[in-house]
Amino acid sequence: MVNYRKLIIALGLLVSFNSYSFEWPKVTAKSWLVADETGKIIQSENIDQQRSIASISKLMTVMIVLDAHQDLSETIGKFTRQQLIDMALVKSDNTAAKELCEHYPGGNSYCVRALNAKARELEMPNTSLVEPTGLSIMNVSTARELIKLVQAASTYPEINHAAETSEIKIKIRNKWFIFHNTNPIIGKRHKFIVSKTGYINASGGCIVMMLDTDIGRRIVVVLGSKNTHTRIPEAEFIAQKYAD
Repeated sequence: MVNYRKLIIALGLLVSFNSYSFEWPKVTAKSWLVADETGKIIQSENIDQQRSIASISKLMTVMIVLDAHQDLSETIGKFTRQQLIDMALVKSDNTAAKELCEHYPGGNSYCVRALNAKARELEMPNTSLVEPTGLSIMNVSTARELIKLVQAASTYPEINHAAETSEIKIKIRNKWFIFHNTNPIIGKRHKFIVSKTGYINASGGCIVMMLDTDIGRRIVVVLGSKNTHTRIPEAEFIAQKYAD
């Protein structure tokens, strides 16, 4: 015999669960977009507003280092150049990015010149970088131009590898160093081709991603989200809500 009281309670719980499970986050980002793999924008807001990009800058830093064809196995201080690249991308380590720039051919000043030359090469006229880490508020770009940065970054195997790495383990002598990815959903959801987070007070929470969805590859840019906890839920929401 059907217990209608239990059935009504169960249905009530199901409705309650579904209503909560589909409650998407409010987008606090000041500037955001989702585009397809070709760069065609599907949905967006304030994409030509120039904003600080924080550690998204490190994508450009790694790209120019790789473009210079420096020896990735060369030891710089405690770590190899490859390990510094991994630390800059996965952990978003500022010291690693500085080391890469200081050991760029010609030193730091040539590194900064190369960062801006790369921006011009990628036809990013509203993008300017004064240092390699993103700590400066003067490292700026627009969401629209960051599509080009993500597309270019996607062609580097080292960047692809970092985008799929949830943590890196490096052994120096008898000591292990473990660094977790600043994007905590890597290795749990989605296939990422490019992923780089950023945050300073001036920039708010930032992230750029290229990821595979059920209906194709998507590029997501989020700038000026409320904080480091909101940027990734908002990026996921944008990628899924505006996927078509």
